[in-house]
Amino acid sequence: MTESVSQRELAFLRTLRRGQVITGTVTEIAGFGVTFVDIGGFTAMINIPELSWRPISHPSDVVSVDQQITAEVLDVDIERRRVPLSLKALQDDPLVELQQRIGRTVTGPVTKAVPFGVFVRVEDDEHGFEGLLHNSEPGERTAEIGDVLTVKIAQVDVTRRRIGLTLAR
Repeated sequence: MTESVSQRELAFLRTLRRGQVITGTVTEIAGFGVTFVDIGGFTAMINIPELSWRPISHPSDVVSVDQQITAEVLDVDIERRRVPLSLKALQDDPLVELQQRIGRTVTGPVTKAVPFGVFVRVEDDEHGFEGLLHNSEPGERTAEIGDVLTVKIAQVDVTRRRIGLTLAR
């Protein structure tokens, strides 16, 4: 890297602030879950947990190469020349809205079976949230992946990112 490029980068980094909202273009989606974004000649990054509040399996579920995005600057590390960004920081947390649905009955597919219960998708979207129906739940039959269950949203813990379900009666 030439000294003039380095000085230009350094000058640019000094203009950025934590919490600043910036626009950029997605330049690369790496296989290890990091998305790279050009923010005016400097490459910033978005780690997979900062792409969405919802569970996703790959960054391409949310962004694509050449897509224009708006993100929040999480930090500016001048020494390491790193600028982590967040898309989800600019979005409302949908779990907060889901809290308003505590006590409501929903129908959804079993997406995963674990030794202590099953996870049921409580939203129509394939990237929708899943809640745990614990197998201590009275009257629970053995459910398999793909079974559709009618459950009640019993609790939503926004901090721990957990949804508790009971069987609808």
